[in-house]
Amino acid sequence: MTRIEKLCADRGLRMTDQRRVIARVLSEATDHPDAEELYRRASSVDPHISIATVYRTVRLFEDAGILERHDFRNGRSRYEEIHESHHDHLIDVQSGKVIEFRNEEIERLQKRVAEELGFELVDHRLELYGVPRKPDEPGEQ
Repeated sequence: MTRIEKLCADRGLRMTDQRRVIARVLSEATDHPDAEELYRRASSVDPHISIATVYRTVRLFEDAGILERHDFRNGRSRYEEIHESHHDHLIDVQSGKVIEFRNEEIERLQKRVAEELGFELVDHRLELYGVPRKPDEPGEQ
């Protein structure tokens, strides 16, 4: 049983065979797939899964606090399993690749900014967007 399947059981969600396939595909994902990519992966396992089933299932998992939805500026929601440890994202705007990272200096700075503005930071989400740097030309510094 995958972690997502266990979370579904813990939350009392009824697990159909198709939901189980989608949960397994999500658990195996090393990226942040959108619903259409989830559909491609899940339908390769079970060709009877429809795109509508994928959309309903990710919404159900999101509402149950199992999945987190991200909108990384490309017009498509992308999903990842909610992690116990916090992380931020760097998105390559050319390829769409998402890199997860954690930086303690950024974490401290965000907390300090909130405190300076009279707030206690309870949550945050940081998304950085960039393009790969070109290697320095020979002789440049």
